[in-house]
Amino acid sequence: MTLFLIPIGGGIPAGVLLARSRGIQWPVTMILYLISDVILACLFEPVMLLVIKVGKRSPKVAQFSEAFKKMVKQTTSHYGNRLGPLSLITVSFGVDPMTGRAAAAAAGHGFLIGWMLAITGDMIYFSVLMISTLWLNSILGDGTWTTVIILVLMVVVPILVRRLREAKGAAVK
Repeated sequence: MTLFLIPIGGGIPAGVLLARSRGIQWPVTMILYLISDVILACLFEPVMLLVIKVGKRSPKVAQFSEAFKKMVKQTTSHYGNRLGPLSLITVSFGVDPMTGRAAAAAAGHGFLIGWMLAITGDMIYFSVLMISTLWLNSILGDGTWTTVIILVLMVVVPILVRRLREAKGAAVK
């Protein structure tokens, strides 16, 4: 579970393969990942609320907070102006659960609903990576190459999708 507590997707393929090598079945691995998301929620929420509170008093923190809001707005701009539940889940899937939670907070969702949306997106992301990792490892039989290939795909596929969308948008104009 320690690998899953690192808030970067790179721990997922390694964690999935490590769990499998230890005889941990995939449903248990998913539960461990869910627990890591709940731990993340309990650690991140107070920090987010503190930054918001301090930001109201400190010009430097307010500046950081505004930059973060701008980043979230830019990241979520292609989902529309008013983010509904599905869009917020998509933000968490496409970025990370902390950004998903920040976007949910900006959309007016409180702790429970906000984190439910963020964790849902993150669990879908985890499921896609877990299935891909287990499938590729069943073909290659080598955990190191499986992890490297999955990590490369995690970086390359979003870039390709973004470029295809941009090209499609440019062709429509």
